[in-house]
Amino acid sequence: MQRKDRGFTLIELLIVVAIIGIIAAIAIPNLLNAIDRGRQKRTMADMRSIGTAVEAYSVDENQYPNTGNTTTLVDVNGNLDTYIEPIYIKKAPDEDGWSNPLKYASDSADYTIRSYGKDRTKQNSPPGGKTSNFDDDIIFIDGAFTQWPEGQQQ
Repeated sequence: MQRKDRGFTLIELLIVVAIIGIIAAIAIPNLLNAIDRGRQKRTMADMRSIGTAVEAYSVDENQYPNTGNTTTLVDVNGNLDTYIEPIYIKKAPDEDGWSNPLKYASDSADYTIRSYGKDRTKQNSPPGGKTSNFDDDIIFIDGAFTQWPEGQQQ
């Protein structure tokens, strides 16, 4: 009588598990990087939306919503949103892509919207230009980004 073996050998199963492990080791870091890039893009889009609402407010009121000065940052939620909702924007985004509060400051003549980035920490170095790290702040001043992510991020 001839015996027919069915199924996989232990070696075949180990090879398949090893291949799946290699693919996962390559794919997971790329996936996490793509998620953070998406969070950056969402943050920038939300900051533009707030900026557009602030600019529309200034057209009607001849000044930006005032917080006293451009250096003391306050949360958008509970401060800026009282000026711009629901007339200029239905609901102002109050958090960035990493669920940190977006910050706003204005002296009526100029305004700043700021995200502290992935690390949730304000940078103390002078801002400006392109950044290459998810932890770097994103800064929007008077309708334009003065510090923004560009290129490969870490």
